[in-house]
Amino acid sequence: MTIIEKLKSRRAIRNYETRDVEDEKIMKLLEAAVWAPNDRMREPWGFYVVKNDAKQKYENLAIDYLKERFPTKPHLIESSLKVVKSTPVLIIVTSDIVPGDEASSIDNEYAVSCAIHSMWLASKDLDLGFVWRTRGVGLARDRRLYEFIGSPENKKIIGTVFIGYPDPEVVSKMKEPVRTPFEEKTIWM
Repeated sequence: MTIIEKLKSRRAIRNYETRDVEDEKIMKLLEAAVWAPNDRMREPWGFYVVKNDAKQKYENLAIDYLKERFPTKPHLIESSLKVVKSTPVLIIVTSDIVPGDEASSIDNEYAVSCAIHSMWLASKDLDLGFVWRTRGVGLARDRRLYEFIGSPENKKIIGTVFIGYPDPEVVSKMKEPVRTPFEEKTIWM
């Protein structure tokens, strides 16, 4: 499969089989991530692999967050938690903040976004499903997630990626993605 074909077939997978993801495959995703382009070779990414007991702690954070955010929407809480509970592996991804240098800090966020996308494409080769979450159960903007990873200084959480073996039944029912043709979004100068 070509890179273009991988890009076109990429999907946000939120439903997984119950089996674990092998550490070797997680390491291959992380290896793919560190080959992303990055300004001045700062390699600004950090990864926190969450599984087993740590995953239960993450679930508890998600429960607290969702109950506070959506106190009158129990169905939304339930469906969001189902995704967290069924996901075998989470990786919290951070970007370095360069004190006193906002432009470099922003460039670092762009590089980390590329690293996440590199993992997403590599997940196809490993027969894994992948989704990058920021809001909601991604908890990227919640102080509790920073505390969970040890409150590292000069780090910004860019998102949490959810990884597992896709549930084939759910995948078979997914719609083909639609994109606006690039011609409608491009101005040649």
